Amino acid sequence: MLLPVHANEATQPDVSQTWQMLDYLAVDYAGAVRQGNVVSASEYEEMREFARHARDKVEALPPSPASPTLRTQADQLVALIDAKATEADVARQAHALADALLQAYPVPTAPARAPDLARGATLYQQQCAACHGASGHGDGPAGVKLTPRPIDFTDQSRADQRSVLSLYEVITQGVADTPMTSYKASLSDDDRWALAYYVGTLAYPQASADGSQAWAHSTQARGAIASPSELARARVSELAETVGAEQARRIIGYLRAHPDAVHQALEGVPLARARLSASLDAYRRGSAEEAQQLALSSYLDGIEPVEARLDARDSALRARIETAMGAYRTSLSKTGNDDAVAAQAHAVDTMLQQAEHMLAAASASPAATFIGALTILVREGLEALLVVVALLAFLRRADRHDATRYVHAGWILALLAGAITWGIASYAISISGASRELTEGLSSLFAAAVLLGVGLWMHQKSFGGRWQAYLKAKMTTALDRKSAWFVFGLTFISVYREVFETILFYTALWNEGQGVWLLAGLLTGAVMLGIIAWLLLRSSRRLPLGTFFSISSAVIAVLAVVLTGKGVAALQEAGWTAVTVAPAPSIDWLGIYPTWQSLLAQLAVTLMLAAGFAINRWRARTA
Repeated sequence: MLLPVHANEATQPDVSQTWQMLDYLAVDYAGAVRQGNVVSASEYEEMREFARHARDKVEALPPSPASPTLRTQADQLVALIDAKATEADVARQAHALADALLQAYPVPTAPARAPDLARGATLYQQQCAACHGASGHGDGPAGVKLTPRPIDFTDQSRADQRSVLSLYEVITQGVADTPMTSYKASLSDDDRWALAYYVGTLAYPQASADGSQAWAHSTQARGAIASPSELARARVSELAETVGAEQARRIIGYLRAHPDAVHQALEGVPLARARLSASLDAYRRGSAEEAQQLALSSYLDGIEPVEARLDARDSALRARIETAMGAYRTSLSKTGNDDAVAAQAHAVDTMLQQAEHMLAAASASPAATFIGALTILVREGLEALLVVVALLAFLRRADRHDATRYVHAGWILALLAGAITWGIASYAISISGASRELTEGLSSLFAAAVLLGVGLWMHQKSFGGRWQAYLKAKMTTALDRKSAWFVFGLTFISVYREVFETILFYTALWNEGQGVWLLAGLLTGAVMLGIIAWLLLRSSRRLPLGTFFSISSAVIAVLAVVLTGKGVAALQEAGWTAVTVAPAPSIDWLGIYPTWQSLLAQLAVTLMLAAGFAINRWRARTA
């Protein structure tokens, strides 16, 4: 989960120490009280002292929106310990307060890179074995002489309550009034993380053997541990609530021994969440450029690959995520905006969690795949179909059947180019989200600009006898090379931009394993588009020429406005333009998106069309 409130560097030591104290209390309370009875008076008094000290630390932190809640939770923890509550209740309350503390006052909670466990094992033998024993049983030659005795890292009941982060904090901070000293000065940050991860494996020696499969097949675990930060804070006791204690031990033990597995598993929405979290951390460090790159990667590398799956299940959620992530990227360009940026990131992460749970819970059903394949083809293909039909209808009404071959060549080659694109994307390279969005955005704006001119031209010819004079002239001359390339180019770019996006959608759906139903949806959509094309062409033949030109100019004008909105939205998603949220609905098939940039661009095109149509009418009247 992301952290909504900024903590400056001055508060970080206090937050880390308070968090460590709460974690220590959650684990060690069981040694003082069992089933409501005090089993060690000295330990119990220490627990009471720690709880009060933690409450004082919380109250001394800089004010934040979470301060009242934190104080209430701290008071509740003190009250539970005073009442000799059960070990489970105290541990739950201490961990809840510790987690809330990190949400309110964020501090680094994960290593910068995957820890080196071999390095951790070497460091353990060099730095820890003398006290904790060669295998972590707390029976080292120096340890048996110490009071209190060193921790037995192989004790599963105790290890179940501890996270790697808690081990890291102990290594970094030490433990007051014990022989455990701080290693912050003598070990680098990477070494301390490597040592913490290695120590965290000692209670689960068999996990590496059978934990890999448990991790690979547990959607609950993969949803709960979707980033390095979540792995560092993961506890067996917490994960056991959803997958069971033994399964949780296998998974946690395996991931601690192979932390790179989490990095490798970061794809789709988990990758988006991890990059979003890293972006917020970079912004807080003052690295605005790095923060923006990570935020852009969060969308392009995390959401783009699963956009088709999200659309098939909840297109409204997908649209909200796109808009919110764009607004978050824009906010990163402003300095001194820490709380607002963190709040936006938190809101985005909440939506990403919804998407993650939805995708994890809903496996691809035949019906969902069929409907998704059908709607994608009809939605994406209809825009290109209208352009192709308008060009064919116009050429046929102009009795220029010889020129229709340029239209057919354009859409056929666009389909072939799309097939080549799919082959390259599947077998040679991976098309990045940025490349996809730029292709869609630039081709949409180019097509919109061409259609703007075509729409105004057709509208001009719809008045009086202008269409008659034009058709008479065109029927007596051959189609010149410039016009032929214009017809071919407009057809090709209009169809290819839709084919490009559709193929990438189908690639994502194909990976869900419902190939037969996907092909069925594709073929059904193709038949529907064919029927629509036939009806449009037949209807166009029966229209009076003036009416045909008027309707065609209106359709093409609408397409120009739609493609303008889609083009700007695609460039926003690629990070080329800013995103400012506007109070408007998201209507994808009309190219309307709730951002001022896309809406103002569409308004500008609409005003140009309105002005052009008005001038055409004025010229027709004066003529």
